Amino acid sequence: MAYERSDSTGADGGDALALKILVAGGFGVGKTTLVGAVSEIRPLRTEERLSRAGELVDDTGGVDRKTTTTVAMDFGRITIRAGLSLYLFGTPGQDRFWFLWDELSQGALGAVVLADTRRLEDCFPAVDYFEHRKIPFVVAVNCFEGARSYGAQDVSRALDLDLGTPVVLCDARDRDSGKEVLIRVVEYAGRRHTARLLDTVG
Repeated sequence: MAYERSDSTGADGGDALALKILVAGGFGVGKTTLVGAVSEIRPLRTEERLSRAGELVDDTGGVDRKTTTTVAMDFGRITIRAGLSLYLFGTPGQDRFWFLWDELSQGALGAVVLADTRRLEDCFPAVDYFEHRKIPFVVAVNCFEGARSYGAQDVSRALDLDLGTPVVLCDARDRDSGKEVLIRVVEYAGRRHTARLLDTVG
């Protein structure tokens, strides 16, 4: 299931709705930062320091100052409006942890694929993963300082996205910017799920 009813109630007295959203993307693209910036609770992080042994398998090109990496997941929660909360699960970015993605994606309504235009190819695996499993996703371009600026259409063409897949620009460090990305995911995933239901009825 893509959502669950929580034990709490919304402002109108009805059951509160909790939706599961994944935050994915390449190594060092800002997944942990985004979850931490928007979460209204202290985020759960499973970070470990990068080791010399890890240099043999982790490509740190373009993220030379990165000293830690997520080895399981990040977790946070944000209330979008009264009665609607999002549970955020940040996925690990390295190839060797991809086996965790299948478990994390169970029951997800949709996903955010964070992209860095300096290393755009790093988000191809996440795009392929969600397209193959028909999980609605939004590509969010994390606008790093010093990176060349590209428009949403340029990124969409470069990633060869399916028609209609949203591409948005964001700053993963900024709570309001991250919240807008999450709202876009919920809206887009809602439209996709509604269309599928109508197709089955038709």
